[in-house]
Amino acid sequence: MRRKRQELPQEECEKVLEKGTAGVLSVLGDGGYPYGVPISYVYSECKLYFHSAVEGHKIDAISNENKCSFTVIDQDEIHPDECTTYFRSVIAFGQIHRLEHMEDLLHGLRLLGSKYNPGDHSGLQHEINKSVAMPDGISHTRVVVFANNVSNK
Repeated sequence: MRRKRQELPQEECEKVLEKGTAGVLSVLGDGGYPYGVPISYVYSECKLYFHSAVEGHKIDAISNENKCSFTVIDQDEIHPDECTTYFRSVIAFGQIHRLEHMEDLLHGLRLLGSKYNPGDHSGLQHEINKSVAMPDGISHTRVVVFANNVSNK
């Protein structure tokens, strides 16, 4: 980061990621153009987990190049009297991959379900059952995990 005085400590970055509910996943899209897609996520054990369909532009881009970034904006307050904004964000850089093993997939789905539907264990299990076809593995869902290196402003 260029302005060290604006840099957040690592612990603060992790708090922002833990608290946030949405960010922008940026990947290398068709024709070498950047592709940024807003997406819900969960942060756990220094990893970002996302839910996705099994095919589409995002999955194609990840399959072609797994290097990406993920941005979460925590604060964006306009202060017109100072001609500035009080802005706080976290950017994670890393490599993304699909979870292929059933145990890992279920772990990711449970993390996501616990964050976005807390306390509804039967509803979560119902959604997991819809998302996962047995015994051959994955039906219509993907969970991707992002191992990251965090930066901030």
